[in-house]
Amino acid sequence: MVEIHRISGGNVNCYIVAHNGRAILIDTGRKQHREKILKMCKEHQVSLIVLTHGHMDHCQNAAYLKEALQIPIAISPKDMDLIPDNRIQPLFAKTFLGKVVRAISLSSFEKDSLAPFTPDIFLKEGDNLRAYGIDAKIIELPGHTNGSIGIKTGNNLFVGDALMNMFYPTTSMLYTNEKIMRQSAAQISRMGKLKIYFGHGKPFANRMWVKEEFKEIMGRTLHS
Repeated sequence: MVEIHRISGGNVNCYIVAHNGRAILIDTGRKQHREKILKMCKEHQVSLIVLTHGHMDHCQNAAYLKEALQIPIAISPKDMDLIPDNRIQPLFAKTFLGKVVRAISLSSFEKDSLAPFTPDIFLKEGDNLRAYGIDAKIIELPGHTNGSIGIKTGNNLFVGDALMNMFYPTTSMLYTNEKIMRQSAAQISRMGKLKIYFGHGKPFANRMWVKEEFKEIMGRTLHS
């Protein structure tokens, strides 16, 4: 059984997943929380940083922690373009709250700095992190960004911003491609009974995230 340690820094989460004295760090949070995150990484002997996607609030401490811990960084190659400039992949929002979050995010992309780093490992669908002590499978969940990924270990799924619980549990409020984001959310629903760990907000049980999919399933049930 893995241990999961949620590190909340403001409204952004990162997670340490530990098992038998070995651990990985999922996302790295904002720089104002870097010392707290570093301390916990040392306590749990973290040997790998996994980034769910390339947005600043999830990887602002990547370069710092890589240097401090002398460990590799893993990310999808499809988000490499975000490292030098978070604005390179456009962000869209439909809801009022989503548009508020989008405005705040774009302002951060303009004003805040992201120390450059070179990833050591490029992750793709089906990769496993056993070499780092954690039996965890990589699942590609694009839409929020082109290279958004999830990390599944047991009945736990870390989704980054493929889903959000910033105000309430929902599909991602921000996306580079809405259709693909919704397909990823539907994919998560079809994975069944899971505990979802968000990049923003508290964990929540998996459910039907896309209304159209729920209607389709109910329709098939009624006509079977």
